[in-house]
Amino acid sequence: MKIVVLDGYTENPGDLSWKEFERLGELTVYDRTPAELTVERACCADILYTNKTVLSEDIMKQCKNLKFIGVLATGYNVVDVAAAARAGIPVSNIPSYGTASVAQYTIALLLELCHHVGEHARSVKNGDWTASPDWCYWNYPLTELDKKTMGVIGFGRIGRAAARIAAAMGMKILAYNAGHKEEEEEWYRYADLDELLAQSDVITLHCPLFPDTEGIINRESISRMKDGVLIINDARGPLIVEEDLKDALVSGKVGGAAVDVVSSEPIKADNPLLHAPNIIITPHIAWAPKESRERLMQIAADNLKAFLAGSPVNVVNGL
Repeated sequence: MKIVVLDGYTENPGDLSWKEFERLGELTVYDRTPAELTVERACCADILYTNKTVLSEDIMKQCKNLKFIGVLATGYNVVDVAAAARAGIPVSNIPSYGTASVAQYTIALLLELCHHVGEHARSVKNGDWTASPDWCYWNYPLTELDKKTMGVIGFGRIGRAAARIAAAMGMKILAYNAGHKEEEEEWYRYADLDELLAQSDVITLHCPLFPDTEGIINRESISRMKDGVLIINDARGPLIVEEDLKDALVSGKVGGAAVDVVSSEPIKADNPLLHAPNIIITPHIAWAPKESRERLMQIAADNLKAFLAGSPVNVVNGL
């Protein structure tokens, strides 16, 4: 059984092991695969793993031995899953591996927006405190979160986990989940989108990217928010219309934003957010603590074991 990993570096830059996969077949791991080399590297595979390398119907048709596709991520839009289903090839993803890490990162972004710890630390190292006439100073507004309201758009596993941490800090939680509501608990309540936008001091995005959520943060929805609202996105970049967010940051309507994802990654030099004030941009790392990646790799191996045993799991294309 030939197993090929097309782009394994971000999952395992050298601090983890591929041994679980080596036990299951003849393993070849590429750090990265340029589009023009995808067919050449994939065509001999029985088992094919991808993270962000696109697998189109045309590519799959040229992979005559292909029996199973594993996605080293939760999102699977890089694979034409309908074409894989027509070809009888199960596609499995990795659900749930990053819940704790992404929730923790959401709060890290929020606290950085509230206290600007990194910027103040750099200021001290640059000599500003040494030269200060006062015993303390701050270069940015400092914000206390107790009794403020967090609006969570997408109240699934990650949104709920982030909200629990925020609630432990004394925040009130409004949850919005289009089309699905569980019974409320005392520490949060559900709201419709209009109420959430109007009442929240902080809005954090945790919803999937679907046609009805693409651009959910835009000029019109921002106009319905509180002045000075904070916006956090470590879900999917296209949930935000970036030019609209930049304009709202420039005007001060949005008091601050923190994003770990953008519309096109790596971020392009002309992305409007690069030139916006009061924004933190990080390079899509909320998912990436070692513990999270260890879980991801174990689930990926377990997916393959289940397929080889004749009972595939975490299948996203109905096979």
